[in-house]
Amino acid sequence: MDVRTVELFTSLLALIALVGAVSYALLGLLISPQAAVVAEIRRLSLWLAWLVAACATAGSLYFSEVAHYVPCRLCWFQRICMYPLAGILLVAAIRKDRNARWYALPMLVAGVCLSGYHYLIEWKPSLGDGACGIGPSCTDVWFRRAGFVTLAFMALSGFIAIAALLFVQPNTPHDQLSEK
Repeated sequence: MDVRTVELFTSLLALIALVGAVSYALLGLLISPQAAVVAEIRRLSLWLAWLVAACATAGSLYFSEVAHYVPCRLCWFQRICMYPLAGILLVAAIRKDRNARWYALPMLVAGVCLSGYHYLIEWKPSLGDGACGIGPSCTDVWFRRAGFVTLAFMALSGFIAIAALLFVQPNTPHDQLSEK
């Protein structure tokens, strides 16, 4: 696959992850926490969260190592938050350890803040504080798919999707029994 195809593919994955996470949160918290689809997603949530983290990690490595997109300082910090999640969530999924969400929480909070800020300064460079003085500028955009999907947006989508999968806890009798 060429780089443009991978950009499009990963952009679509990010949008699917974000829309899926928001839909899951709305279904699970507001509309029907007892719905079969919510229960099934809940059952698979650790594996799905790991899949998002693994895809984000693989995509990040592809763009830097194959496409030769040099990461800026904020990109590195976002990587520091995402890469460990792939390992933590894999172990959690294998062990069925729902408490792993608490181990992931600091990385998720930092990742959402960093990628949200990064996405903001891509659109409004004057808000940047010069934190990216050495190396590539954090306001540089390698690509923008559909007019708004950038690498920072994809990272933000990944962190939000993982957070929704780990922390949206629809209360069903089955979940209450399996947590004990």
